[in-house]
Order: sequence, then C-alpha cells, then structure tokens
Amino acid sequence: MRKKDERGAKLSPAEAGFPSRGWVSRSASETVGLGKALGKHLAKGDVVALYGELGSGKTTFIKGLAAGLGAKRPENVRSPTFVLLNLYKGCLPIYHIDLYRVQSLERLHDIGFEEYAFGDGVLVIEWAEKAEQLLPEGTIRVRLRTVSKRIREVVVEFPGQGRGTGF
Repeated sequence: MRKKDERGAKLSPAEAGFPSRGWVSRSASETVGLGKALGKHLAKGDVVALYGELGSGKTTFIKGLAAGLGAKRPENVRSPTFVLLNLYKGCLPIYHIDLYRVQSLERLHDIGFEEYAFGDGVLVIEWAEKAEQLLPEGTIRVRLRTVSKRIREVVVEFPGQGRGTGF
C-alpha cells in the first residue's frame, strides 16, 4: 500500500521517496530490482507507461514491478504481445498491456482500456508511445535504453516533475 502523509492522504511514489531520476542497470536482476522498488510505491489507479526499443528490458522491469506489488509468481510475467492484455494478481490487480502489434487505438477501446486506466488496479503499458494521447495525466513514465548487451539506462519520470535526471 502507498505511504500516507500526516493527514492520512496517500503520497505519490515521488513524495514517498522514490525519486524521478535515472539509473544504470548492469544486469536483468538489477532491472528487476528497480521495477520492484517502484512497484512497492504504486497504488490503485496508477498507470505506468514503458518506452524503449525491442530488448531494452521493459518486460524484465515489469517482472520486478509485479514482485513489488506482491504478485505470487512474478517470474511468470510475460509480454502479452499476441493477446494484448495479461492480468496478474498481487495486493492490487496488475493489468499488463503490450501495444507492440496494435495498429489502431480502436483496438484499445475494444478491450476497455479506459476501465483499466481508471480501474481498481495498476495499469502497466509496454510500447506506450502508441497510446500517448490516451494516457491519463498522472501517468508514470519509464524509459529504458540499451547501452550494451547487459547494460541498460532506466529513467523514471513522475507527473509534474518533467524528465528524470540523465546519466
């Protein structure tokens, strides 16, 4: 559950101490760890948009995010490239959408995108640039970039904070 302030109001991940910034990940396990750290700060209604080329670590990051949200078997997280949506059960439902093969935003309306984006769980979107105009105002953006076979740059941006720090 998300941390609360002295009045009992829920804090955003940034307010709770997860800074908007960048990291260098030197292994898949480090990328999972970054995702897990963020996942522990997420709450009902949060949307996490992931950006990055093929093989940049988006699904690996989501495995960690699912672990941070208490998913029973986060190692079973798979990109839903052909089915479009996977559901994982944690302390909150985790809706994992992959837009790699989506050619039209109508397809998102067909699966009830708005219900997931404003629903009772956390929505995580791979290839989010394909639905940029549909993303809610409070979307958390995670940008992954391949530096070498094992090294990735990961930048987490929170709403209202602009681009995270560089490397």
